[in-house]
Amino acid sequence: MAVAYLLVGLTGAGKTTYARRVLEPAGAVRLSVDEQVFARHGHYGVDYPEDTYFAREAPVVAEVRAELVRLLRAGHDVVVDHGLWRRSERDDWAALVRSAGGQVRLLYFPVPRAELLRRLTARNAEKHGNALTVTPQALDDFIARFDEPDGEGEQVVQPARWPYSASSSSHLP
Repeated sequence: MAVAYLLVGLTGAGKTTYARRVLEPAGAVRLSVDEQVFARHGHYGVDYPEDTYFAREAPVVAEVRAELVRLLRAGHDVVVDHGLWRRSERDDWAALVRSAGGQVRLLYFPVPRAELLRRLTARNAEKHGNALTVTPQALDDFIARFDEPDGEGEQVVQPARWPYSASSSSHLP
């Protein structure tokens, strides 16, 4: 049965890094909403007004969901690289995975605010490949809107314990 890895965590938690370094080399196809929004529209709040983000994101999410179903039905493992901040979102994506015949693996990336802020400050300075520049105020807003997984079958991923090669994929959480 194909597996869908649903990555849960705030912006800067390490979801994309983990997907690229661990899950993709192990054979999973990564689907990223943020990267597709960036490719189409540029930087949030720079290339388009912040208040239009969700309207720009909605068709991308629909396309990613359709691609997820297609890949799972074809027998491919998939990584959904999208924060899934709200429990209702996670429940919805999990139901979609199951309806496509896939198995859900909910991976949670808990990172303290101070570390998130450090990572995001460095990422903001890079200005490439990211749809979103995150200020401390925006991070606080994100934290306020985040439902920490609890009792959802989540597996906690601690970045210090990541295996960094496909040869160690047997240690996937």
